[in-house]
Formats: sequence, C-alpha cells, structure tokens
Amino acid sequence: MKAFTLALASAASTAAAAHLPTVFMHGMGDSCFNAGMKRITEEAGQHVGSYSVCIPTGPDQGSDSSNGFFMTMDKNVEVFAEAIKKDPKLAGGFNAVGFSQGNSIIRGYIQKYNEPTVSTWLSVHGTVVGVASFPKCNPSGLLGPVCNELDRFIVGPLAYTKFVQNRLFQANYFRDPKHVNSASYKANSQIAQWNNEGDKIDPTIPTNFGKTKRFVMIKAEKDSMIYPNDGEWWGALDSDGKTRLAMKDTEWYKKDLFGLKTADEAGKIFYNTTEGDHLQFSHAQLYGWMDKHFIESLGDVVV
Repeated sequence: MKAFTLALASAASTAAAAHLPTVFMHGMGDSCFNAGMKRITEEAGQHVGSYSVCIPTGPDQGSDSSNGFFMTMDKNVEVFAEAIKKDPKLAGGFNAVGFSQGNSIIRGYIQKYNEPTVSTWLSVHGTVVGVASFPKCNPSGLLGPVCNELDRFIVGPLAYTKFVQNRLFQANYFRDPKHVNSASYKANSQIAQWNNEGDKIDPTIPTNFGKTKRFVMIKAEKDSMIYPNDGEWWGALDSDGKTRLAMKDTEWYKKDLFGLKTADEAGKIFYNTTEGDHLQFSHAQLYGWMDKHFIESLGDVVV
C-alpha cells in the first residue's frame, strides 16, 4: 500500500511537470490587453491544459504598449520579474513564449533572475542577441514618432550614450557590429552587458542561463523586421557589417560568454523556421512547437 501511494504521488508530480504554466510576452507595439494577445494566451492554455498568462509591464493597454518603447529593456525585465514573483501559480516554474521583442524580456528574466525557473523558452522571431538595424519602420505609420526617434538617435554615434540608452527600449538591443569594440558600446550598451561583451563580466548570467532546460528558437525565413534574422538563431553580423555569422561562429559562442555554448553542448537548443515574414505563423505551428517542447512524456508508471 505504501509503495502504491508513493507511486501515485510520483505520477502526480510528473503530471504536474508535464503541464507547467505558460507565460506569454508580447512584441513591440502590442499589449497583453489587446484582443489578439488575450485570445492566443487563453487558447494556448486550453490546448496544453494548464494555466496561461500574458504578463504586461503596465497596468493598462496604453502603458503596456508604450513601455515597449520608452521604458528601458532592463526596467521592463524588472517589472516582468516582479509580476512573475507575485503570481502563486508560477511558483513552481513555467514555460515562456515570446513574440519578437518580447523575447528580449524573457531572455533578460532568465539571465538576471530565473527563479521561478523558465523550463522551456519558445522564442518566436526574437530579438534575442540584438539587431543591427531596424529596416521596416514606416515614419508615416502608427509608429511614426518612434521611427523618428530611432532614426534620430539609434542609427548614429549617439546610440551608445547613456542619454539614449536610458531613453529607448530599441536602443538597448541595437548592436552595431562596427561599434562593438568601441568604449561607449562596452560601457553603456545594455545588450553588451547581457552578452557579456562589456567592460565587466557578470558570472551570474551563464549560471542563470544554465537553469533553463530548453531553448526553442524559431526563425522567419523572410523576416523584414529583425536584421539579421540570423540573430533569431543566436547568430549575428561580423564586424564588417556584411558577413553573416552562424551561432557557432560568434565570439559569444566561442568564448561561452553567457552560457550559450554550454547549453548547446548539453543538447538544450532546438531550431525551427517559418517560411514568411515577421510573426507570420499559424496557430497550428504554435501548438506544434508547444506539443513538442512543453509537454513532457509521462512514461510508464509502475505500481
């Protein structure tokens, strides 16, 4: 009877692990309060059979969206982490899904906190290691004021001043390959600190990075927003600003600056692609990634 009880307890524990909660983080210009994000959060939870929540960084739609522009990347991560900590349903860990820029926040959480721990991180078309430019920003569109700020401050020598780094989220993950060895990049850039390319090496980053079980990286083959789209698979542009580097050719991989090589050698990194442009994917594709990487095999229970 005791063995039977222990077996049931073990099975229940395994079942709980198989259905960890899911946390969503939206992309640039979106909000957890928007109908689309509400729907995908709810339906994904129903599909997996677990608690599912989108974590905003503001108390309403307007602030949640604007904080994706005018609140720094580090501050967004801090607010996100505080919300995770306050949700008792996430205390045992969770899986995370990020769309586009939302993956910067998830990565920041993993590297700076990761307690409760992200078990699997599903990055859909993510800005995970920074971008070299913002090729699709229409100044006459809804994001016109932001486009003007990007053109004014990011594409130029002001990008890595403290003033700009404290002003725009997008400046924080702008990584100009021709300036990665500059004193201003190393001292002031937030993405430089995250990649451990800065003046100081943070040993807690690879430690926290190593707590996550899986990194599922989805790249859009025709992405016109994230440049280079190699970054969605941890790649980058070389210092000439032209040559594309695959993950294993980057300095952060070769030197294992933030734990990427260790994770790769442990078999933790998985890849997939979508054929179209940025954030063009179907519900079936999303659920397929979740089914493959979120739901653990329960195995046979011997009683």
